[in-house]
Amino acid sequence: MAKRRVVIGVLGTVLDKRGKRANRFRKWRPTVGLCQQPDLPVDRLELLHQPRDTGMAQQLAEDVALLSPHTQVRAHAISINDPWDFEEVYAAFLDFATRYDFDTENEEYLVHITTGTHVAQICWFLLTEARYLPASLLQTGPAPKGSPEEAVAAGVCSVIDLDLSRYATLTSRFQREQQQSVSFLKAGIDTRNATFNWLIDQIERVALRSRSPMLLTGPTGAGKSFLARRIFQLKQSRHQVQGKLVAVNCATLRGDNAMSTLFGHVKGAFTGALTPRAGLLREADGGVLFLDEIAELGLDEQAMLLKAIEEKTFFPFGADKEVHSDFQLIAGTHRDMPQWVAEGRFREDLYARINMWSFALPGLAERREDIAPNVEFELQRFADSEQTQVRFDKEARDRYLAFACSPQALWRGNFRELSASVFRMATLAEQGRITLAVVEEEITRLRHSWRIAPAHPALVEEIDLFDQRQLETVIEVCRRSQSLSEAGRELFAVSRRKKANPNDADRLRKYLARFGLSWESLRDAT
Repeated sequence: MAKRRVVIGVLGTVLDKRGKRANRFRKWRPTVGLCQQPDLPVDRLELLHQPRDTGMAQQLAEDVALLSPHTQVRAHAISINDPWDFEEVYAAFLDFATRYDFDTENEEYLVHITTGTHVAQICWFLLTEARYLPASLLQTGPAPKGSPEEAVAAGVCSVIDLDLSRYATLTSRFQREQQQSVSFLKAGIDTRNATFNWLIDQIERVALRSRSPMLLTGPTGAGKSFLARRIFQLKQSRHQVQGKLVAVNCATLRGDNAMSTLFGHVKGAFTGALTPRAGLLREADGGVLFLDEIAELGLDEQAMLLKAIEEKTFFPFGADKEVHSDFQLIAGTHRDMPQWVAEGRFREDLYARINMWSFALPGLAERREDIAPNVEFELQRFADSEQTQVRFDKEARDRYLAFACSPQALWRGNFRELSASVFRMATLAEQGRITLAVVEEEITRLRHSWRIAPAHPALVEEIDLFDQRQLETVIEVCRRSQSLSEAGRELFAVSRRKKANPNDADRLRKYLARFGLSWESLRDAT
C-alpha cells in the first residue's frame, strides 16, 4: 500500500492571494499549484499561518477543495511577531515539529519552501537537514513561458532530497574536493605509503570539522611543522579562521623568556621588561597557534597553557587582569608523551587535553616508497627558490634512488635531511644536470655522516623488498645489542638449537659483509 503524501508549508501572503475572483484559477499561486501536480498528488496539506491571516487561509482551503478534492487542508495558526527574526521563526517552527505526530511508516513528508520570508525558508531547511522534520524539501515555481493555461495555474515543482549521496554529480564533486584537500596537505606529492595516505585523510577530516587541539608526533624532520602550516592554509581556504598562524619552537623558550614569549608581560614584570608585550597567544587570536616541541615547555607554562586552551583567558606575566584569546592549538613533539607524563615532565591534564586528536607521522625510513616522489618535489622547490631547473641523468637518478631506498640509508633527519641532500646535489649540478659523479659524491657524504662503511653497489641496487625488510631487522637488532654474539643469539635463537656448536657471531658477520656492513659500523652509527 502506497504511503500518504503530506506537505507542510506556510501561507504565502503575497503569492497565495486570490486576486480578482475571475482570475483566481488562472494565475500561479504556489500553495494551490502544488496540489494540482498530476505526478505528485497531495493527500494532506499542513498550512501554517499567522492568526490575522485566518480568513485568507480558509479561502485557500476552499480553492484547494475545488481543484483537488482528495487533498485535506489542515490550518495551524502560529503567532510570530517578527517574521524576519531568525530566532523567533526557528523556535516557532521547531515547536510545531516537536509537537507534530509524524507517522513515517504510513506517510511521507515534504516541506514546501517556496512561500514565506527568506528567514522562514532557511529555518525549514535547517530543521529538515537536522531531521527534526523527517522530510524532503519541495520547491515550486511558475510554469515556462508559452505553457497552456492549466499548466500556468499549476506551475512546476521539484523535490530536493537532502541525502546528498543520492546525487551522483554532487557526490563525485565532494569526493574531488576532499581529494584536493588531502593532496594539498601532502603538498601535491603522490605518496604511495598506504598508512601515510590514511593518516592524511584522517587529518583532513578533523582539520575541517573540529577546532579541538591536534597533536602531531613523530621524529625530528618528519614534517610536523610543514603539515601544521598546510592545515592552517587549508582551514584558511575554507574561511574557518580569520587570524594568522603563529608558530614557535618551545625548545627555544627558557625561564622568564618562555612566559613572556607565550603569554606576554606588563611593563616592569621583570628586569629588562621596559615595555609591555602582547605574547604569541594573543597574536594567534582567531587563528592557529603551533607549538612545536611542546614537551619542552616548563611545568608552569604548561599550567597556564591548559587554562588558556580551556577558558580562552590567561594572565600575562606580571599582570593582575586577564586577557582573552580564542585560537586553535596544533602541538608537535618527537617525545614519547606517555613516558614524559609518567616521569612527571609533562602535565597529565594538559596531555589529556591536547591528545584528543593525535597523529603519529612516520619517519622517512618507514616511507621508503615515498622517497622518489619527494626527490622530485625537492627538485621543484629548488627550482622555485633558485630560479634554476635541475634534472638527474637517468643513471644518476637510478643510483641515488637505489641507495636512498635501501636499508643502508638511515635518514635520521628524515625529510629535512632528504631535502638537504637534494639541494646539495642540485647546487653542485653543472648545466642543470645531476650526474653520476655528483650522486656518488653525495652518497659518500651521507655515509660519512652516518658512519656507515660503503656497501657493494651491485648488492644494494638489486636487493629485493623481502631482503630489504630482513636487513632492516638485522640492523635494528645489531644497534641495540652490546656485542656481535648477543645480536647473533637473538637473531638465530631457533636455528642455533639444532647445531652442536653454533657460531652466531661468525654467521652474522658473514651476513653483514654481503652488504658491506659490520657490527662495529652499525654500533658507531647509533
